[in-house]
Amino acid sequence: MPPRWSIYGCAALVVTAVLAPLARAGYVLRYDMVFVPRQSLTWDLIAPSGVLPRAVPQDALVGLSALIAPGWLAQRLVLAGLLAAAAIGAGRLVPARRGLTRVVAAIGYAWTPFLAERLLIGQWGLLLCYAALPWLVRAALDAGRGRAGAGARVVLAAACASITPTGGIIALATTLVFARRRAPVVSLAVAALNAPWLLVAAGSATPATSSPDAVASFAARAENWGGVLVALAGTGGIWNAGAVPASRTGPLVPLITLGLLVAAGFGFGRLRRRWPDGAATRLARLAAGSLLLAAWGALPGTAGLLRWAVVAVPGAGLFRDGQKFLVPYALGLILCLALAAERIAERLPAAPGRLVLAGFALLPVVALPDLAWGAGGKLRPVSYPADWASVAGVVRAEPGPVVSLPMSAYRSYSWNPGPVVYDPASRYLPAEVIADDRLRIVLGATTRTIRGESETAAAVRARVEAGGPAADERVRWVLVQRDAGGPVPVAALTGLVPVHLGPALELYRNPGYRVPAGRVPLLGLAGYLLAGSVVAIAGWRRFGSRRENR
Repeated sequence: MPPRWSIYGCAALVVTAVLAPLARAGYVLRYDMVFVPRQSLTWDLIAPSGVLPRAVPQDALVGLSALIAPGWLAQRLVLAGLLAAAAIGAGRLVPARRGLTRVVAAIGYAWTPFLAERLLIGQWGLLLCYAALPWLVRAALDAGRGRAGAGARVVLAAACASITPTGGIIALATTLVFARRRAPVVSLAVAALNAPWLLVAAGSATPATSSPDAVASFAARAENWGGVLVALAGTGGIWNAGAVPASRTGPLVPLITLGLLVAAGFGFGRLRRRWPDGAATRLARLAAGSLLLAAWGALPGTAGLLRWAVVAVPGAGLFRDGQKFLVPYALGLILCLALAAERIAERLPAAPGRLVLAGFALLPVVALPDLAWGAGGKLRPVSYPADWASVAGVVRAEPGPVVSLPMSAYRSYSWNPGPVVYDPASRYLPAEVIADDRLRIVLGATTRTIRGESETAAAVRARVEAGGPAADERVRWVLVQRDAGGPVPVAALTGLVPVHLGPALELYRNPGYRVPAGRVPLLGLAGYLLAGSVVAIAGWRRFGSRRENR
């Protein structure tokens, strides 16, 4: 079998092994992963004004996809696509001389603790960056060598990585490190891909600073006796214990991690020899920088600096969850491990050498078996109760701001067993949804509440806590989620007219609602126009160059 087809076969096996439970109908709802039958393109999702643009342009792209595909299909396509792209990209990037070495890289990169933990916390947008990074590095290396069409490939790969602010920062840093000869032009184009969230944030009245308490809450954590640095070195260490696979807590994990680090050092020399112009050294520096960012909030000597930064420096809150920046480190680690396996195999006869490579290929699966079968059955599709479609139809007929009660950012439903999920109302209902944006984080026996950003949500919460009505003249609807747990004071519904009373959801109309003047976020739209133009030009140049080469 040709090496390229073996990589594709590995990608198919990984997708099947991880996402097999998604053959059932329904939606996987877990923490930040919220897909709905049809996500509308509302201004509140395209260019939010009351909160920081953490899901820009991700939400807008999901809304666009709803024009051609239902939400259940979009979810499966994006999850399968990112797993396949990660495997194929790493397999093609590694400078191997054996086909099995590419298999080691493909499986290794698509089966890391980082991918498992971010999948379990529902951050598929960040995982698109993870999947795009091998393609971006390969294109940037070609651009540095002056190859035709490589600059356009850099921009297109970076566009896939930049659907979240974190992904955009990683893509820009990677481009600056690798695309040396064309760095100014290509880097400016990649920087422009960050325009949507940057300009939305610039046009928002929401302060771009955050609470210093969030640093300790989102800092990387130990997963076993090895401590936080060993957890990060193994590409794990996420702050949320609910997103940590059980196998990561095993007593042998630190020893396996240390063995992999030694092997990776053994393979780095080969990467340095096979990649020209010091590219391997630049990757090592980028990986070391991402590892330091990941540990920034967890080390006593640097956590204080980060606490100061999130208060004093606008946008520094992006770095409070530092573990998410491990993406370049994970890629560098896997490439070096694959080449170390090849180096060991070359010192052995043919048959034992192939066994060594096969063993390295299977090692990630053996060390992290609970990523298989939907992360040990945790990625289970469920169906929304019929009330959701009924309420969405009513709101679609008379659009207007909706208050979601009880006040909570994340909710637990009896029909979605397992962890909490971000309130689906904000994406299911075709209107602005006002929900509590404070975060309650449980750390052992302690619960921390991170202050929210939305002044509108704070005003609603204050009225309800004071025994007043949830709605004022700026609110058209009040949604009560009876199946989400938590009481709703009777006084909060004072003066409202019931429109839908179902077993799961109740919807009330506010007769005192006054239609406000329309909001058009011109600055945010300019960001989308700039980024879209860059992608369109890169696409035209990429496919135009391919036609010329034919």
